[in-house]
Amino acid sequence: MATEKIVIPQRIERGPTDILMALSGTVGFDPTAAHYKYHDDPYLIPLSNANKKTFALAQEAGRKAAHWIRQENAKLFQHREADPPVEAFVPTMVYSEDSQVETTDLQNLIDSVQVADAILVYGLLKKNGIEVDDGLKQQLLELLCFYNHEDTLPEEAIEERWFRHGTVGRERQRKTWKDFELAEDLFHGLETKRPEHYCALIRGMARYFQIEKAWGLYQETIEKGIELDTNTFNALLHIASFLKESYDKRWELVCEVMTAMKQQGVRPNLGTLNGILQTVTTIGGYNHPRTYALKTLSEFKRLGIEPSLASWYYVLIIFCRERGPVSHVLHDIMNEIEGKRFTVRDPKDVFFFVTAMDVCRNHLNDKELAKRVNQLLHHGDNYNLIGDSYKESIYYRHYFTLLATSEPLESFLETYHLLVPNVYIPEPSVMEDILRSVEMSVAVEHVPLLWSHMVQFDHTWRENLVSLLLNIMVTNRPSATDPKHADLDERFATIAWDAWKRQEERLESPRRAATNNASGISGSMLGDVLLLCSRANDYEKAVATFTKLNKERHNVIGEPRVDGLREFIGLCITNRTPSLAIQCLQYCSENGFPESVELGQQIYNAFTLDQNQIDKIKGLVGTEALKPLAAAVSETASKE
Repeated sequence: MATEKIVIPQRIERGPTDILMALSGTVGFDPTAAHYKYHDDPYLIPLSNANKKTFALAQEAGRKAAHWIRQENAKLFQHREADPPVEAFVPTMVYSEDSQVETTDLQNLIDSVQVADAILVYGLLKKNGIEVDDGLKQQLLELLCFYNHEDTLPEEAIEERWFRHGTVGRERQRKTWKDFELAEDLFHGLETKRPEHYCALIRGMARYFQIEKAWGLYQETIEKGIELDTNTFNALLHIASFLKESYDKRWELVCEVMTAMKQQGVRPNLGTLNGILQTVTTIGGYNHPRTYALKTLSEFKRLGIEPSLASWYYVLIIFCRERGPVSHVLHDIMNEIEGKRFTVRDPKDVFFFVTAMDVCRNHLNDKELAKRVNQLLHHGDNYNLIGDSYKESIYYRHYFTLLATSEPLESFLETYHLLVPNVYIPEPSVMEDILRSVEMSVAVEHVPLLWSHMVQFDHTWRENLVSLLLNIMVTNRPSATDPKHADLDERFATIAWDAWKRQEERLESPRRAATNNASGISGSMLGDVLLLCSRANDYEKAVATFTKLNKERHNVIGEPRVDGLREFIGLCITNRTPSLAIQCLQYCSENGFPESVELGQQIYNAFTLDQNQIDKIKGLVGTEALKPLAAAVSETASKE
C-alpha cells in the first residue's frame, strides 16, 4: 500500500482579518440582517439614512476621542497591552520647535505617513545643519506631492471615509495644489534633478490641478531630454482636457503625449488607457468620441491590456449621453464582464456600477439589464466596488425606481422586502414611485406596511407623500367581501389620524416656528382624514377632525373634498346628532359647495327636527329647496 506523502507548504503571509473573512465566507451575505456595526437590537438599529450616518459617525467619534485622550495624556498610559507592542496602540511622538531630531525620525514619519510632522522635522534638520541625503529627500518629495502637504484620514476612520467621499468628490475639479510650499522648494533646491524628481512633482501638480506648472515642467523635460515614467504620462493624459479648449486640440494633445511615450520607449498600462478615455469623455458630439474610444480600446487590446471597470465607466459616459442617440453598449459590456470577480485597479472603478444602473434606468429603461448589473454587483466580492454611501444610495435609487415603474407590484415587493431597511432606505422620491405603483395596482392591502416604513424612515413630514397616501386610501375603498380587506377601513382611519397628528406636531415644532413659516395644514388633507374616519365609523376622531376644520379655518389652506363632508353627515345621522350635521351643512354653505342643497335635504329627511333647526336649514339652503320635501311629508301624513 502506497503511503501518502505530506507536503508542508511554505508560510503564507496572512492579513489581520483573513480569518474573519474566511468565516464570513462560510455564512454568506444576509440582506435581512443589520450591518455588524449597529447593535443587534431592534430598538437600537437605526432605520433612517440620517440616523444610520449619525450612529456610525458617533461610534467612530468615540474611538477618535479615546485616541486623542491617550495621545494627550501619554504619560498616564505606561502599561503594555501586548508583547511585542502593537504600533497602533502606542502614542505617537510629539514634535515641537525645540525637539532634537535625526534623519531616522524623518524616515519614520515618512513611513508612517505623518505629513505635518515630516515637514516640521525636515525644517528642524535643516535648521540644525543636519544633512539629508537625496534618497530621503526624494521620499519626502513624493509624500508631499501625493498628499499635497496635508495629513490624510487615518485608515481606521472607515466610517468617515464611507460617508465623506460622496461630498468631497466634486471638489477635486478645481486647483487645490499648494503653490510655493516645501515640495517646490525641495525640487528647486536639488543640485542635480533626476527624472524621478520631475515625475513626482508633475504627478503631484496634475493630481491637484496645478495644470500650467505641471505642463511647464513636462515641456522642460522634453527640452532637456529627461525621460519620464508611465504614471507621469498618465497624469498628463488625465489633465489634457484642461490644457486645450477645442475638442480637436484635445485629441491632438493625447496623440502628442502618446507619441512622446513611444519615442522614450515607455510602455503604456491600464492607467494610460483610462487617461485617454477620460479625455475622450470631455469631447463633444457623438461620432468622434465614439470613434476615438473604439480605436483606443482596439489598440490596447492588441497590447494585451485588459480594461478595468473604470474603462467601461468611461465608455458608458461616451456612448450613453443625455441628449445623444440611444446606445446599447451596456449589453455588450455585460456580455464581456458578466460572471467575473473584480478588484479595484483604478480609483474610478467604483463609479461603474452606479453609472451602469443610471443607464439602465434613464437611458434604456431596461429592467432585465438592471437585474444583470445587480447580479454582477453581488457576485463574489464585487460589492466592495460600490464606492461609498452616496454612490450606494444613488445605485439603489435608480434600481428601485426602475423596478417600481416597470415590474408587477408583487414582484417588486419581493426585492423591496429583501433589501429594505437594512441594505437600503428609499428616499422620498423613490417612496413616491412605490406609492404610485400601489395606486395603479389597486393593492391597498400594502398601504399599512408602507405607512409604517414611512414613519420609520422619517418621511411623514413630506406633505406630498402623506397627501398621496391619503388619496390612495380615499379613492380605493376596500371591498367588504374581500377577506384581505376585512379590517382595512379601521386601519386606514388609524393611519389617517396618525398622519394628521404628525403634521400638527411638525407645524408646532420649534424648528418650524424658527423659520417663520406660518402655513398650516391643507384642507384637502383634513377632508381626507375626515372621510376615512367617517368610513370607519370612528365618531370621536371624525368629530375632532371636523371641529379642527370648522373652527380653525384661518389656519387651513384650501378646501376639503365634499365626499368627506357627506360621509361625516352620514355618520352624524347614524349617531343621531343633528346639531353637528347642521354645523357641517353650514360649513358647506359658507364655502359655496353646490352640494349644500342635497346635503340639507338629506338632513331634513333623516332627523326629526325642531322648528329652530328647520329654520336654520332653510336659511342655509333656501326655503324652496325644502318645499318638495315638506309637501311629500304632508301627503304621507294625510294618507295615514
